[in-house]
Amino acid sequence: MKVKVFSTPSCPYCVTLKEFLKEHDIEFEDIDVSQDKAVLDEMVEKSGQMGVPVVDIDGQIIIGFDKKKISQALNIKE
Repeated sequence: MKVKVFSTPSCPYCVTLKEFLKEHDIEFEDIDVSQDKAVLDEMVEKSGQMGVPVVDIDGQIIIGFDKKKISQALNIKE
């Protein structure tokens, strides 16, 4: 399973999301869209959104820290 987190350092929801993934031992690629226009463009193209966080779980795009959707996509039992 491939998990990408599109985030910025100043986003509190991004921090919460990454902590949630770490708590559940989910490996993820943290992509800082504030430093790289190419990855920002990729995120906007995938999600249609400028806001972060955006999570890409094996091609399934979840916008924001939607704990329920993320848990379902990763088969995390809460």
